[in-house]
Amino acid sequence: MDPVKVIEIKKSVFADNDEDAARLRKELKDNGVYLLNLMSSPGSGKTTTLIRTINLIKDRLRVAVMEADIDSDVDARKIKDATGIESIQLHTGGMCHLDAEMTRQGLGNLPMGEVDLVILENVGNLVCPAEFDTGAVCNAMILSVPEGDDKPLKYPLMFSVCDLVLINKTDVMPYFDFDMDRCREYIRMRNPRAMVIPVCAKTGEGIDAFADWLCTRVAEWKK
Repeated sequence: MDPVKVIEIKKSVFADNDEDAARLRKELKDNGVYLLNLMSSPGSGKTTTLIRTINLIKDRLRVAVMEADIDSDVDARKIKDATGIESIQLHTGGMCHLDAEMTRQGLGNLPMGEVDLVILENVGNLVCPAEFDTGAVCNAMILSVPEGDDKPLKYPLMFSVCDLVLINKTDVMPYFDFDMDRCREYIRMRNPRAMVIPVCAKTGEGIDAFADWLCTRVAEWKK
């Protein structure tokens, strides 16, 4: 009996996307546009965090948002209504992530000559989005307190690819078994270079630190 033929396709698929993502980053650099890829679980507070942050920085930066979901335009409408900035919805056709080409298609529907910062709110989950380079300049994620402080141990890739981790919903820490110091330690185990900022999108606590961090990164990218 002939041996079973095994075809390794995962490496080539990711390699092609990585090459496309690198080209997209160069295009963004040439145009002076900073792309932030924001990831998290559903319900972690991505959209609320973005609204708070955008309203702090929209007088300093020209901002646009791409909302990625399997269906609906709820988040794009919410962003536009609450901030007044350009916001578009990306439907993934059932896919649980965005790749570089899908991101490029979204960027093609924005006035790229009129923005400094584009924020991509990726599809909500802690697995697939971490596997695909979107071409973003920076990866960030939100971990909410109700999810638990052990998530860096359970979803190592997500934490290892992120430059920034926002720990959201700090106002409910007294009601959950969440240890901030332990969570920081777990994040350092996965990614010692990651910046960690505790925030509360509901009250605004810590959002100014995130806003300042973001403005600094955009200014450095545009130099």
